[in-house]
Amino acid sequence: MSAAQLIGDWHALVVLFVAGVIPNQIWRMLGLWFGGGIDEGSELLVWVRAVATAILAGVIAQIVVEPPGALASVPDGLRYGAVGAGLVVFLLTRRSIFAGVVAGEVFMLAGKWWLG
Repeated sequence: MSAAQLIGDWHALVVLFVAGVIPNQIWRMLGLWFGGGIDEGSELLVWVRAVATAILAGVIAQIVVEPPGALASVPDGLRYGAVGAGLVVFLLTRRSIFAGVVAGEVFMLAGKWWLG
């Protein structure tokens, strides 16, 4: 298999990079630059963390209740079980959102694999 067959249309990858990655990275770098001097315990950062967590919870709730695409083939019990597993790991890991999300994903993928 050649590199061209593996990658496919390289023009689409360039467009994806230019339209998706570059604009996103500019905002990340500006955030690092402007936020470098902000105290992590400040009220502003606590508020930002709370809003980000609420948005993540809302997205997860919407995906669990009204699953899009292929996720609709996953049984309801497995989806709710993945949320429960993620919540337990979140609480056990001193409120690590990353650990909770990864645990929920692993639970759902393992359950889907086990169910066939």
